[in-house]
Amino acid sequence: MRSEGDFIRINEWLRPLSFFYGIGVRLRNRLFNLGVLKSHAYDIPVISVGNITVGGTGKTPHVEYLVNLLQNKLNVAVLSRGYKRKSRGYVLADINTPMSDIGDEPYQMKQKFPKAYIAVDKKRTRGIDRLCDDEQTSNVDVIILDDAFQHRYVKPGINILLIDYHRLIIYDKLLPAGRLREPKDGKNRADIVIVTKCPHDLKPMEYRVLTRALNLYPYQDLYFTTINYKPLHTIFTPQKETKQLEELRDTNVLLLSGIASPQQLRFDLKLYTSNITPLSFADHHRFKTKDIELINRTFEEMPSPKVIITTEKDESRLLAIDGLSEEVKQNIFAIPIDIKFLLDREEKFNEKIISYVQKNSRNSVLVKRKDDHKPKDSHHSGNRPRTISFKNN
Repeated sequence: MRSEGDFIRINEWLRPLSFFYGIGVRLRNRLFNLGVLKSHAYDIPVISVGNITVGGTGKTPHVEYLVNLLQNKLNVAVLSRGYKRKSRGYVLADINTPMSDIGDEPYQMKQKFPKAYIAVDKKRTRGIDRLCDDEQTSNVDVIILDDAFQHRYVKPGINILLIDYHRLIIYDKLLPAGRLREPKDGKNRADIVIVTKCPHDLKPMEYRVLTRALNLYPYQDLYFTTINYKPLHTIFTPQKETKQLEELRDTNVLLLSGIASPQQLRFDLKLYTSNITPLSFADHHRFKTKDIELINRTFEEMPSPKVIITTEKDESRLLAIDGLSEEVKQNIFAIPIDIKFLLDREEKFNEKIISYVQKNSRNSVLVKRKDDHKPKDSHHSGNRPRTISFKNN
């Protein structure tokens, strides 16, 4: 079993640049803390999910967990930046919106949750305003901000910070020497801290050690989650065929990934087969002709029995390219994941999220009673006659 901090690599020779980078980030945060730069609050529940490291903390499965928790009772919207998309400005996705217009992660979420509003906008304040004011989405009840911990122009009602168990921020350094986007004390802005990608058998003693190491304030809630792998499914066949991970015994696996931290997936797959050939690309990688040729050639040269395993995020990009061989298409599987809360804390987390949404709905009695005390920088969008109940949740 790997231990926390084992994926951290510090480029010592870049520390001087990290020093100057840190000055700029601290100045920006101080301007927000002093009110020189304004953070806008909203009269609709806004939940932010993000991190202070560059990529790889599991934002997408945690955002999907929140959508799944809330969508049966509420009109849920997810607002993302839409990293590496070809479009600009605000885009509201429908089920037929191409991945290139919204980015791979929003595309993945729209395919999973067709009833949810999935929108992208680099300027989150404008995106929230559009979601609340546009007729098509004016019935939205809660907005989830994807990867917005550093986007301080929005003041979320709940700020969720994700920390990778294998890249704890207490051991990391600022960019470019390490992978921290801002100093470690940025964690103090979080209402909820989740240590992600934990071992399934995290012991109570490890929980206590990590709790002390993170040194959170009393107002901050700490949770631990682990990755839950689901059965593999084909991505190019008309009807998706499935395969259990246990069926990989004695199979040669080409692990094709374009994500920030593929090490965890590679490590976990070794529990099922030791015959793994990694083929890794950069996060959000756009596959070019030479990449496609490399995939075809590498798989062709592997001995049978063999399969290709990729991630759901890579699936959306692979479906959009041409040139993959028929052999590759017939044998490539995506591995869906979701998250599981450890130490029997799932119910407490769910209750906290649901309670916040209930109390801060702009149609609830509680909000109407507080209308005269809204902050001056609060954005207001029209009221809608709607009652929210989670009695059956």
